[in-house]
Amino acid sequence: MSASTLKLALNFFKKLEKNNTRDWFNENKPEFKAIETEVKAIYNSVLERLNEHDDIDKLKLFRIYRDVRFSKNKLPYKTHFGGSFHRTKPKLRGGYYLHIQPNNESFIATGFWEPAKEDLLRIRKEFEMDDTEIRKIISNKKFKNIWGDFVGDEVKTAPKGFSKEHKAIDLIKKKQYIFVKKYTDKEVLSPDFINDVNASFKAIRPYFDYMSDVLTTDLNGVSLIE
Repeated sequence: MSASTLKLALNFFKKLEKNNTRDWFNENKPEFKAIETEVKAIYNSVLERLNEHDDIDKLKLFRIYRDVRFSKNKLPYKTHFGGSFHRTKPKLRGGYYLHIQPNNESFIATGFWEPAKEDLLRIRKEFEMDDTEIRKIISNKKFKNIWGDFVGDEVKTAPKGFSKEHKAIDLIKKKQYIFVKKYTDKEVLSPDFINDVNASFKAIRPYFDYMSDVLTTDLNGVSLIE
């Protein structure tokens, strides 16, 4: 069921890529809404699986309409589905994201996209004090085979207040702490796609457990949660 739905979604977005206008979309909106309903069911099935091994309080499926007010790209519609899964705060930190897009552009992502200023400082201070545990987690063979290395933005040398000579500067200078796993269209249409997504999300858990512990305690290990 999911494979046939995702095939319809990929095919629709391929057509939308060539006809990204309001007139074309309005003419084909009934087709899109039917696909969207079925895709929502797929995202909800991912949510159910996540809740078997995590605690997710919210699924947000993003709308197809683009906000073009401050963008040079004035095309009115996105050519992908995107949905995020939020872990239950304040005890659990981090999030999951599933992106469905044709032309081998689909991916999943996990981690911390835009950490709050105080969270970013807390993470950097932790790595400055001791980077042993985080390196052990992200260098684990099984973990690395699935997720690879950190991706995302970083400062050029060192954040203010940190030495560019510190042995953990490669971690400290990051502004985001995220992992991304890409999928081809063929992989998305595989019967095992959703199983693989869930298994990959499950494999990130040691990282989330560690980061949640960091972000809910101070540098002395005292809980910040009342």
